[in-house]
Amino acid sequence: MSEPRHERRSERPETARASGTVVPAIDGTVVPGVVGAAMPAVGVEVLAHAADLPGLQRWSAGASGYDLRAAVSAPLALEPGRLALVPTGLRLEIPAGFEAQVRPRSGLAVKHHLGVLNSPGTIDSDYRGEVMVVLFNFGSETFHIVRGERIAQLVFVRVHHPALELRDLSRTERADGGFGHTGSR
Repeated sequence: MSEPRHERRSERPETARASGTVVPAIDGTVVPGVVGAAMPAVGVEVLAHAADLPGLQRWSAGASGYDLRAAVSAPLALEPGRLALVPTGLRLEIPAGFEAQVRPRSGLAVKHHLGVLNSPGTIDSDYRGEVMVVLFNFGSETFHIVRGERIAQLVFVRVHHPALELRDLSRTERADGGFGHTGSR
């Protein structure tokens, strides 16, 4: 049995046209035989208040998430223990059968105690409004969100809709043990 070959989809990065702006996307690697390796294109619209900001970008070929940037018109002071709904200036057309998840950036979490409050935030395939990020300041100092700052990541994920059956559930050794049930060591 031979090992799967890694094939490039094209020799150049693909681009998505959105409101006259070219948004770069990183060329993907397709591994034959891997379920879900390819995803249909996602439509991206850049709103007027974000036309000067860089588009969705991944910083390496292995990065899972595309950086979301703050499309604020002025610096936004996020006080400790408070949340802010931060605009990104982007609207998406996600293919049916997929969702986008808004996830926190680890650097903001570790260095500034900022997180995405409803993490991961789900963007459904039929939503066409502006992508907004619910940032929360878990720290003890005010954080100033500036225009163009990378505030979260956007990860695209396949969605499954199984048939749901009302029935008696099978028994397991674990049963309903949770929340530390298995111990800490």
